[in-house]
Amino acid sequence: MEQKYRLEHDSIGEREVPIDAYYGVQSLRAKENFGITGLKIHPEMIVSVAQIKKAAAITNFEVGELDKDRADAIVKACDEIIEGKWHDQFIVDPIQGGAGTSLNMNANEVIANRAIELLGGQKGDYKIVNPNDHVNFGQSTNDVFPSCGKMAAITLLTKTQNELKSLESALMDKAKEFDGVIKMGRTQLQDAVPIRLGQEFHAYATAIARDIRRFDTAKEEIRLLNMGGTAVGTGLNVDLIYFRRVVKNMSTLTGEELVQSFDTIDATQNLDSYAAVSGIVKSCAVNLSKMCNDLRLMSSGPRCGLNEIHLPAKQNGSSIMPGKVNPVIPEVVNQVCFNIIGNDQTITLAAEAGQLELNAFEPIIFYKLFESIQTLGNAVHTLVENCIVGITANAEHCKKSVENSIGIITAICPYVGYETAANVAKEALKTNRSVRELILEKGLLTETQLQTILDPFTMTKPGIAGKDPMDSLK
Repeated sequence: MEQKYRLEHDSIGEREVPIDAYYGVQSLRAKENFGITGLKIHPEMIVSVAQIKKAAAITNFEVGELDKDRADAIVKACDEIIEGKWHDQFIVDPIQGGAGTSLNMNANEVIANRAIELLGGQKGDYKIVNPNDHVNFGQSTNDVFPSCGKMAAITLLTKTQNELKSLESALMDKAKEFDGVIKMGRTQLQDAVPIRLGQEFHAYATAIARDIRRFDTAKEEIRLLNMGGTAVGTGLNVDLIYFRRVVKNMSTLTGEELVQSFDTIDATQNLDSYAAVSGIVKSCAVNLSKMCNDLRLMSSGPRCGLNEIHLPAKQNGSSIMPGKVNPVIPEVVNQVCFNIIGNDQTITLAAEAGQLELNAFEPIIFYKLFESIQTLGNAVHTLVENCIVGITANAEHCKKSVENSIGIITAICPYVGYETAANVAKEALKTNRSVRELILEKGLLTETQLQTILDPFTMTKPGIAGKDPMDSLK
């Protein structure tokens, strides 16, 4: 069928817009100008901008700046978008020039045209509902775009935080399951002193718990909005009652605690809060990546590596080596974390690059921040479901490694002295004999004393305060 068009105009000139499109001429120009990623605006961003437009319409009606029919139609159109309709009409690229004006106008046009339909008109008849004069009344891209971005980020942070809570719980379960598994601890990839496998997993859980708390801090960083500040934060063209009420209405509609910044000029021009949030997400990625490095090392083998734990087999590891199984889940988490660390650098540079009353680079900040938060949550989800819950311990192999290790000499050192212990360690390494065998042969300690000193739990926890460790050996 032949495509039909309607004629629209803006300050640049006239353009044909598909007759059935809810977007308008300004959205169309943006799509043509910014073919950068080939992707669409994040769904949470679309929902958030619709929530803002709904709150603005309600507030403008309350203060007498918008009549009831138009306000009701705008609210209804926004509700449909919040429910998931018309998202395909948001056609602008997430990376765009103009500090987010393209997304703001895309939303204004979609909402206006749907409101026009609800009032019985034809799309493009902006005398009925105008994108700028009605949907965008009392607003500017410069307060709408950062506010909807922050709202979307809060939603994504909460979702990822919930995934992290699941990870913490799974790690704690493994900490309990592996509490009795003794293994060699390693520093600088060299044998150090014994540690329980459960203690290692408990440490991972502790780190993730710290990240969960940091996510609360991240959400607090971006609850402050500059809505009502319009172009530069001064509130030009905004009714005073609207200025004081719009963010409260946004909180009521969303159920999220949102606060108007006490200094909307600061909140318009300074984007350090995004850098802070990105840094928190990056810190979590650093913890996750380190943990996944450990999982890959501890599961290496199965015959010629550490072989201390077994990761669930999820897929064939090679097209040429039969039977090979790779640690694909930790590997994908590592890659997500590398990307997040790179995204943080982009966000940092963009947050720094503002001039005077506005930073024009929020589009790239939100694009990268949303990617970091969402991919982190997705990576954590697959790590829990496809790896952590299925890990098993090679307990017997771990125990033998401890018994054959020279590292246990550290536990003996307080009873025979550093120099004697060092000499025994060097002899054990040179002769390929066990530390236990040499200690007994030299008469440095008795078998009973060694059994007490080298007890797995004794070696993996502090001594009793105020008690001489030699008391139990006398």
